[in-house]
Amino acid sequence: MTGPALTVVRAGALTTVQDLGRPGHAHLGVPRAGALDEPAHRLANRLVGNPGSAATLETTLTGCGVRVRTATTVAVTGAPCPVTVDGRPAPWGAPVRVPAGAVLDAGPATHGLRSYLACTGGIGTEPVLGSRAADLLSGLGPDPLTD
Repeated sequence: MTGPALTVVRAGALTTVQDLGRPGHAHLGVPRAGALDEPAHRLANRLVGNPGSAATLETTLTGCGVRVRTATTVAVTGAPCPVTVDGRPAPWGAPVRVPAGAVLDAGPATHGLRSYLACTGGIGTEPVLGSRAADLLSGLGPDPLTD
């Protein structure tokens, strides 16, 4: 497969790629970073069959929407939010099969702040110091998502 498997159609207020971070680099001045709600991050991965260390999308408050290129299984955990596939309601906190070309939308958090979107196989960005996590303070990892 070539090209991105996900296309961002709605980036939301702040959506970043996160994993378990960069432990062990503090002596170099590099913070751990990674998912702020690690249990929710791990649960999302477990629901789609990924190891807990796989990268997810971490949304802040307003959620995000992505179009999948190929059929995949996704899960949204963390802050509860409405989840839809092509505008039809889908379960939050459970695996959801999304057909190729469909748009999965994780809406605004109904309470809490951060939701996690995992897809089978994880989010495949280039690792920096062994992590795919975006660290906005240090500038390491991928930039926040944009439409």
